Amino acid sequence: MANLKAFCIGAASLFLVLSVSIMGNVVHAAEPYPVKPIRLIVPNEAGSDADVLIRFLAQKVSVMLDKPIIIVNKPGGGSSIGMREVHDAKPDGYTIGMSHATILINKPLGNMPYDHAGFTVLGTYATFIPIVVGATKTSRPFKTIQEVLSFAKAKPGEVSIATSGVGQSWWVATLEFQGTGAKFNIIPQAGTGAYAIAQVAGEHTDLAVLAVAAAKSQIEGGLVRFLAIFGSRKFPGYESVPTMKDAGYNVNWESTQILIGPPGMPKEAVDKLVKVFEVAANEPEFKKFLISRGAFPFYQPPDKAIAFFDEQRKVVQGVMDRAGILKSK
Repeated sequence: MANLKAFCIGAASLFLVLSVSIMGNVVHAAEPYPVKPIRLIVPNEAGSDADVLIRFLAQKVSVMLDKPIIIVNKPGGGSSIGMREVHDAKPDGYTIGMSHATILINKPLGNMPYDHAGFTVLGTYATFIPIVVGATKTSRPFKTIQEVLSFAKAKPGEVSIATSGVGQSWWVATLEFQGTGAKFNIIPQAGTGAYAIAQVAGEHTDLAVLAVAAAKSQIEGGLVRFLAIFGSRKFPGYESVPTMKDAGYNVNWESTQILIGPPGMPKEAVDKLVKVFEVAANEPEFKKFLISRGAFPFYQPPDKAIAFFDEQRKVVQGVMDRAGILKSK
């Protein structure tokens, strides 16, 4: 009888331990996302505009999630190295990334088999819009964008213009600029804005297409003249500078920063990330920071971001086709 009682007590104790263990696992399994740090892959070098913006945004999101967001820089291959790593990551919500216009450019160049449609899109948060600047001391110191276009149409190929490397965002913008009917002598640079501004400020080219942040000090120093901004949005502090729409041309291109994840991410993770990034991207402090870095605030939820990138893809394909380098649609 004593043995039976001991057995019953032991069995009850074991049942209690197992129950607590099982309940603990259930509670753990039901713990809301995220339960550990999140890796955010940036396909650009540390210190780049893309890197600086996403770090500021990620810091705010990290506080809201109460989990670290670890920035991992994976530059190279026209941003394709980092984007491939995001695409191929385990779709559990713990590896995400950011990209920009290059996510649209790599596929038609044949560098990647997918564009934004191959990822889980989480939304956009900022955009860089290119500008046109002109040298002030060359033999052709253009004072207005109308002067530039009139001359370039009358004398095709004589106006030189520095921009980023072939296939990069500002190179696409420069080819789109030729949609005005003007014909330029386009001189791609090995890098991006720093190289292009050196060319035009050093009087080696007549013009440059680049981001305002790269040209700001030279504009303020009088070495280059701010002639126009693409699209229809004025840049704060330069309201007197005309847009291409002001000049009568529908020349639109911008490098929009987009948050992405691997395909097949769980709905819980997507919903949570979309929500917190939306809040952070719309904070006045973040918007002010964007303007200080030469970017425009530009939050879009996933559905609108996808539609926007679908339209931009058409521009890229058209530019690549006209340039004779389109490899994939």
